[in-house]
Amino acid sequence: MDKDIAADLYRYGGLKGVWGFFQGLRIPGFRFIFLYRKAKKYRRSLFYRFFLHHYTFKYGFQISRLAEIGPGLFLPHTGGVVIGDKTKIGGNCDISHGVTIGREWRGERKGSPTIADRVWIGPGAVIVGKIFIGSNVLIAPNSFVNFDVPKNSIVIGNPAKI
Repeated sequence: MDKDIAADLYRYGGLKGVWGFFQGLRIPGFRFIFLYRKAKKYRRSLFYRFFLHHYTFKYGFQISRLAEIGPGLFLPHTGGVVIGDKTKIGGNCDISHGVTIGREWRGERKGSPTIADRVWIGPGAVIVGKIFIGSNVLIAPNSFVNFDVPKNSIVIGNPAKI
């Protein structure tokens, strides 16, 4: 098993091995991220791309194949997760439902966000622009973040404050 997929699987209740893999396939978040990683690795495989497309609509995850996602991504709930292209997400991040991580198209922060390791993003949060979010950050539910966030911080509010 691929090390990124094994790290993703472990985030869903400490599942490991072949038996854990089959248990993980029953979990929508793991099933989607497994197909995402396979479709990204085997770009020309119509099999993985077809199922990824199907589960995009079934579960409501819209994650660009151009995004770079580290091992251990945890998607605990289905619905409304949008991650734009050229976004970079580190390892062991939790992304709740209703989250949008996207590109800003104009202005001084034109570009996509970079998110470091061990970041928890609460439901309904919006992260936009060419910003950097440090490690061990908690982004509270319904926060709008469009500025750099230092490591070991808590971000809350709309507009967000550290």
